[in-house]
Amino acid sequence: MAVDLQALYPKLIHLMLDTVFVVDKDNQIVFVSDACESLLGYLPNELIGTLITHYMHPDDLAATRDSIVRVMSGKPHIDFRNRYIRKDGGIVHILWSARWYEQERVRVGVARDVTDLMQAEEELRYLAHHDPLTKLTNRALFYDRLNLGLSTAHRYQSNLALLFLDINDFKGINDVHGHAAGDRVLCTVARRLEGCVRETDTVARMGGDEFTVLLTDIKSTTAVAEKVDQILTVLNEPLGAEFGEVKMPSCSIGVACYPADGEDADTLLSRADSHMYQIKRT
Repeated sequence: MAVDLQALYPKLIHLMLDTVFVVDKDNQIVFVSDACESLLGYLPNELIGTLITHYMHPDDLAATRDSIVRVMSGKPHIDFRNRYIRKDGGIVHILWSARWYEQERVRVGVARDVTDLMQAEEELRYLAHHDPLTKLTNRALFYDRLNLGLSTAHRYQSNLALLFLDINDFKGINDVHGHAAGDRVLCTVARRLEGCVRETDTVARMGGDEFTVLLTDIKSTTAVAEKVDQILTVLNEPLGAEFGEVKMPSCSIGVACYPADGEDADTLLSRADSHMYQIKRT
């Protein structure tokens, strides 16, 4: 018995896990497959006859309109991503494959939910540039921020300061109280450092018990000295009762300024590191 494929095609479309949209030249939805309920939370009959632009995230409207123009001019777009607002108010990230069919005067798009993929990509980007324990900027991103800061300082003839901080006798905390306690101290230092700087500055964990602080657009060396004093005062505050017998260790901070102490990242880091060890020895 021959299979009537023409009659079977619509049923196959509704079996697809991806959602199929058919939209006319005025952006009105004329057909949508059953998978739309999983994607956007709407039943097909709730979407048919409405404008597809109504469900787009407002921040993505301009880019989406550009993609629509491209598709309707005869250039298929098979890798376009944007965001839609679900019926429950949630946001879904969608990967589109779309094509305009001139004879039928409709745009057919296949929509795939890539929200989990986008979140995973974002998490990987975050982990690549941040310390997993303290959530601070890591060494690689700090180098990028430092080089960018140096370029900006050179362009605008401004100053910046690099602070290199080391926790004194941190090994003793790990040896006596355990590494879990040491990790909590590191996180406390990280949060206190963040509380001492502006949003335009950068705090990073370089590894172990070493931290760096990049202070941009510095007005004077006096301002740097005052910032170091502030940081030391905040870091010397006692730990909370939840730390038990663990005492807040002291810290040593070395300073290097651009352009007085160097004009490139490696020189400034070396100078600040050397200054820190001089202070630690004394």
